[in-house]
Amino acid sequence: MEKPPLDSNGEEDGAWLGEGQSETQLTTVHNPDGVETPDEDRPAWDSKIQYVLAQVGFSVGLGNVWRFPYLCHQNGGGAFMLLYVFLLLIVGVPLFFMELAAGQSIRQGSIGVWKHISPKLAGIGYSSCMVCFYVALYYNVIIAWSLFYLGNSFQYPLPWVHCPIDVATNDTVKECANSSPTSYFWFRKALDITNSIEESGEFNPIMTGCLLAAWAIVSLAMIKGIKSSAKVFFPYVVLFIFLIRGLMLDGAMDGITYMFYPKLEIWGNVQVWRQAATQVFFALGLGYGSVIAYSSYNPVNNNCHRDALMVSCINFMTSVLASLVVFVVLGFRAKNIAERCVAKNLGLLNLMTSDDLLHPGFPWINTTDPNSVSISEYREWYSHYSSMVGPNITDCSLEEEMNKGVEGTGLAFIAFTEVMALFPASPFWSTLFFLMLLNLGLSTMFGTMQGILTPLMDNFSLLGRHRTLLTVCSCALGFLLGLLFTQRSGNYFVAMFDDYSATLPLVIVVIFETISVAWVYGTDRFLDDIEVMLKWRPPVIYKYLWKYVCLLAMVGLLLASLLRMVLKGPTYTAWNQNAVRYWTTVLVPNTHSEEVRCQELHRELYTKCSSNEQLDSNSHHHSPSEEDEARPRTAFLPLGNEHYRLLPQQEEEDEEDTGV
Repeated sequence: MEKPPLDSNGEEDGAWLGEGQSETQLTTVHNPDGVETPDEDRPAWDSKIQYVLAQVGFSVGLGNVWRFPYLCHQNGGGAFMLLYVFLLLIVGVPLFFMELAAGQSIRQGSIGVWKHISPKLAGIGYSSCMVCFYVALYYNVIIAWSLFYLGNSFQYPLPWVHCPIDVATNDTVKECANSSPTSYFWFRKALDITNSIEESGEFNPIMTGCLLAAWAIVSLAMIKGIKSSAKVFFPYVVLFIFLIRGLMLDGAMDGITYMFYPKLEIWGNVQVWRQAATQVFFALGLGYGSVIAYSSYNPVNNNCHRDALMVSCINFMTSVLASLVVFVVLGFRAKNIAERCVAKNLGLLNLMTSDDLLHPGFPWINTTDPNSVSISEYREWYSHYSSMVGPNITDCSLEEEMNKGVEGTGLAFIAFTEVMALFPASPFWSTLFFLMLLNLGLSTMFGTMQGILTPLMDNFSLLGRHRTLLTVCSCALGFLLGLLFTQRSGNYFVAMFDDYSATLPLVIVVIFETISVAWVYGTDRFLDDIEVMLKWRPPVIYKYLWKYVCLLAMVGLLLASLLRMVLKGPTYTAWNQNAVRYWTTVLVPNTHSEEVRCQELHRELYTKCSSNEQLDSNSHHHSPSEEDEARPRTAFLPLGNEHYRLLPQQEEEDEEDTGV
C-alpha cells in the first residue's frame, strides 16, 4: 500500500509524523526531484558470504575474548550464559534485526536512515558518527599495543620472562621484584606509565610509532574498500589451536569446570542483569551505525532476518569458544601457581624439621619430595594442622587462584603472556596470540570507521566524490587526537574514554533508534516495508518487542548505569612504581586535598583510593611482611574501566562496563 511522503522542508504542519501518516516508503529511494529511482551507483558486496563475514568481523571483537569470559566467570558460570542467551533473544536479536532492515531497505548510512524517516531524526545518525569516532580514537590504541607485543614476540626467551637487573645495585629491579616480569614489562616497558592521571608525562615514543602504524593500516584497508573487512577466519583458527593445545595442559579441566559450574542465585542480582544486557548490547555493535552501513550495501531482497539470527548465533558461539580457551589457560596457570605454593611451603617445613623447630609429634607429611604431594592432599593436611605451623606456612588453593579472575588488558597483556612464557616454543605461541588480537581489533576498527565514513559520504556528495581523501584525513585526525593516549598517562585516558565516551551515548542512541521505528514511524508500517522487501512478513512478536520490551530494557539499562555512575563516581586503575602493592583509584568529585589511605583487605583485596593520593616511597611505602613474602605474588593488574580486585567468588562485584 502506497504511503505518501511528507514534506521534508521542516515546517511544523507536515514535518512530523501525524496520525495515520508515514514519513516515506522505506523501500524506495527518492532523488531531489521526488522521483523514485534504484540506487544503482552504490557499491555492493561480491557475495553473501563476504557480507556475513564482514558483519561477524565487526561484531566479534576483543570483548568476546577478554570481556565475556570474565563476566561469565565472575557471575555464575553457566547461569550467566543462560541469562545472556535470554537477553540476546529478547533484546539483542530484535534490535540487531531492526538496524539491518533499516539499512538494507533505505540503502543509506546511519544519518540517511533516520533522516529518511524524519528530517528531525538526523541527529541520531550524527550522534552515532561522533560516538564511533570517540571509540575509534582509543580502540586503535589497543591495536597499537598489540603491534608492540607482536614485535617483541620474535625473541627467545620472550622479554617478559625474567626481571631485568639494575646495573646500579646489581640486583633485580625493585618494581619488577615486587610484582612480576609480565606486569613490569606491561607497565614499565610498554606503557612507561605514570603514577596517576594527573601526571601526564612526556610522550611514549615507541607507542606513538605503533599508533601511527595502526592508523596507517586502518587507512590503507579503508581505502581498499568495504571488502577488506571480510577476512575473519584467522581468529577462529587461532582459538581452535589454542583450545587443542590448552586441553593438553595440566589443570585445563579444572578451569573449564570452574567456569561452567552454575550458580543460579546470581539471577537475583540486579547488577548481573545489567552486566549481561550491556554485554549483549556491545557484542552486536548496536548504535554505532556500522551495522546499518554494512547492510546498506546489500540488495533489497536480502534475507536480513536470517542474517540477524546467524550473526548473533556466531557471535555467542565465538564468546563460548573464547571462554573455553581463556579458562583452560587460566586453569593451567592457577594449578602451576598452586603447585609452586605447595612446593615452597613443603620446603619451609623441611627446613623447620631439620632445625628441630617442630616438636616430635608433629603430623607427618612428605616434605622431602614435593612432587609426591598433591594440592588436595596438602590442603587437607593444612586444614587440620595449620595452627601448629605458624603464619609462614600458607594455604595453597587452586580455587582461590581461579577466583582472581582477570579481564581486559590484564588478561591479554599480563596473564596470557605469563602463561605463554611457560609453553615450549613460546615465541611461536605469543606471535600467534597477538596476531589474533590484531586481527580481531582491526576487523572491529574497520566496521567502526565504516560507521563514520558511509553516513558522511551518503549525505555530503562532495565527500562522497573524494572517498580516499576523506579516509586519509579522518585517519590523520584520529592519529593526532590519539596522541592523548600515547602519553605516559595515556592508559588512564583510555580507561576514562572507554567508560564515559561510549557506554551511555550508545545506549541513548539505541533508545532513540527504537523510539523512531516503534513509535514515530510505527511498527506496523515498518513490518509492512520489511514484508515488501523480503516477500514475507516477520513474526508479529517483533512488534511488541520493539515497542515495549526492548525499549524498556534499554531505558532500564540507561537508568541503572546513570545511577551507578552517580553513586560510584569516575574511577580508573592506577599503578605506582614505588608501591609494593597494586592500588585502585577513584576520582572523587569536589575533593581538593582529601587523601584516603587504602587499607589492604582480606585476600589481597584491591580497594579504592583518592585520585589525589600520591603513593611515594616516603609517605606511603609499605614493606612486605613475612606472610606477604610467603604468599605467592599476584602477577597481574588489569587496566581499563574495570577496577580490578581480588575477590572471593561469592562476593558481589561492583563493576563498570566496557565497549571493547
